[in-house]
Amino acid sequence: MAVIERPREKLSTLDGVNLMFDIAASCLGLKESMRQLLRVPYRQIQVEVPIVNDAGELEVYTGYRVQHDGARGPYKGGIRYHPTANMDEVRALAAIMTWKTAVIDVPFGGAKGGVMVDPRRLSARELEALTRKFTQRLGDFIGPYRDIPAPDMNTNAQTMAWMMDEYGRRHGFTPGVVTGKPVELWGIRGREEATGRGVWLALDEAARQWDFELQDARVVIQGFGNVGSHTARFLHEAGCRIVAVSDVDGGIYNPDGLDIPDLIRAKNKGIPVPAYRDPDARRVSNEELLELDCDVLIPAAIAHVIDLHNAERIRARIIVEAANAPVSPAVDGILEGRGIRIIPDVLANAGGVTVSYFEWIQNIQMQAWDEDHVERELERKMRQAVRHLMEVAEKENVDMRTAAYMIGIDAVARARQLRGF
Repeated sequence: MAVIERPREKLSTLDGVNLMFDIAASCLGLKESMRQLLRVPYRQIQVEVPIVNDAGELEVYTGYRVQHDGARGPYKGGIRYHPTANMDEVRALAAIMTWKTAVIDVPFGGAKGGVMVDPRRLSARELEALTRKFTQRLGDFIGPYRDIPAPDMNTNAQTMAWMMDEYGRRHGFTPGVVTGKPVELWGIRGREEATGRGVWLALDEAARQWDFELQDARVVIQGFGNVGSHTARFLHEAGCRIVAVSDVDGGIYNPDGLDIPDLIRAKNKGIPVPAYRDPDARRVSNEELLELDCDVLIPAAIAHVIDLHNAERIRARIIVEAANAPVSPAVDGILEGRGIRIIPDVLANAGGVTVSYFEWIQNIQMQAWDEDHVERELERKMRQAVRHLMEVAEKENVDMRTAAYMIGIDAVARARQLRGF
């Protein structure tokens, strides 16, 4: 496999996305005019989000929504609540969503949103007020045929229920305005674990193609939230040995394997990973965890945790990007040159948006799918996308990330051309 050289410098998430766009566009021979159309977001929204806190005082937060490209369908992307949320980050993640929906072949464009806030400081009442005010500020920029938000970092089904209800106050009954809703409010069964299930399916299908044995494979997972914990569960059930996991407070490592079902029960009780009692495990930092000797490393937390400062010390055989952009494209060449295979985020974590698409279909058609049907359709889409990605990578003699961007960019460019400029 040919390795395309990346600049040996530290990149922001936005810089990394733009770098990959330029590399893939060059491989495709895309004209400069089309590159400009696809690189620049269609719309960028920044709003003030004022709320009255529990002490009766006014607090004002900043909210963002970027709609990157809608040539293939309504904009689609999560809403995150995080103190470091900013326009550049949201712009990068919106672009990733554009290519992701094209790679997995669902009829959406790409968007992303966020509010610069530490949600741990807010009460449930304050979070609801923040969500409703942010929804009001987005106004007519969202809708079931325009832009469809979903949960992301520090948001969940309850957040989506508040958004749906607030939007419905003005527009009437429109459950399709968001996905990731509670099942009781026209959500879909299987959505909560969909991203984690998709990570497992992507790894399982790639392992089949590579003739790599997953049974008893040593797996390290950074991040034990929704995606990381469900990924751990599916891989544990498939016979993998999960030797280390972590959350924001740190991690634990047991070379003989961790008791994943019990760890998940502890997590659901609010026990931090480092506080979990396993007499045979030792505590590790998040930085140390990434450098453990393992067969499969799954970063499922934040962006660019593998960068120039630690790429040479990564000892995994396969990296599966469950988070968005956890590996800087600047070090892809270093890792590939060391024989480390990467399953890129635009495919690996696409299970969530795929099941969101199924939920949207349900809402538009006013139907309900059973969970077995959801799981079968997700498996079909994920395995098909992995095989297609590997075929393109082999045919074009590029790494899997470049192949994924080539697939996504080509699909969106074709849609733009067919629509007319």
